Amino acid sequence: MRKLLKQIAATLSVLAASATLASGGTIRLVAFGDSLVQGYGLAQAEGLVPQLQGWLRAQGADVEVGNAGVSGDTSAGGAARIDWTLSDQPDGLIVVLGGNDLLRGLPPEALRANLTHIIAAAQSAGVEVMLVGIDAPLNYGADYKQGFDAVYTDLARSHDVLLHPSVFAGIAEKAGEDPAAYGRFMQNDGIHPNALGVAANVEALGPVVLQLLERIKVAEPAAEEEGRSAAEVDGDAPSASNR
Repeated sequence: MRKLLKQIAATLSVLAASATLASGGTIRLVAFGDSLVQGYGLAQAEGLVPQLQGWLRAQGADVEVGNAGVSGDTSAGGAARIDWTLSDQPDGLIVVLGGNDLLRGLPPEALRANLTHIIAAAQSAGVEVMLVGIDAPLNYGADYKQGFDAVYTDLARSHDVLLHPSVFAGIAEKAGEDPAAYGRFMQNDGIHPNALGVAANVEALGPVVLQLLERIKVAEPAAEEEGRSAAEVDGDAPSASNR
């Protein structure tokens, strides 16, 4: 019953967002992350970015999704290159980082600092941000898992950004409680999803990205109005020669 209610809620969210996004210009998103974004081991059309763009367009969104994924990148690598990515002036940034921090057992405090830098840089540039988390397994220890997982929820709350709890949420939902079922959605390395796994993850991720698009649609008129108000104030101010 709970799963059915979640599916109904997700469907209603998609329908509402699709109606909101039916008008306006093309929105430019950038997926910013590691090999899960880059599309490791997949044909070009099978990766997260093309599948997500296709899913969003199927909902009626006029959107382009750029690929800023670097295989092997950690959150520190992302923090080092965020300014270059933002120089292209996207409307929204989907941050998918932390998997390689996790594989290397890097401190959650470093992940927190790096993601904070990325979010702050994007928000300073007027770019809407969405975080995509990743769940730490218990074999790293309960304390490490708790600290790692909390980074995403804490930052989403403190910076008022959207959060999709796990990049693998779609696979987890379809595989259920059967660990063996995960193999159907994963490449042979057991780390990266195959095309079917990406599709499952996009199905779970997509509705939250639609919320990001809604935020962008709301923010753009507000920014334009603010700019007009500032221009009017400047126009009303007396010039130095008239003082």
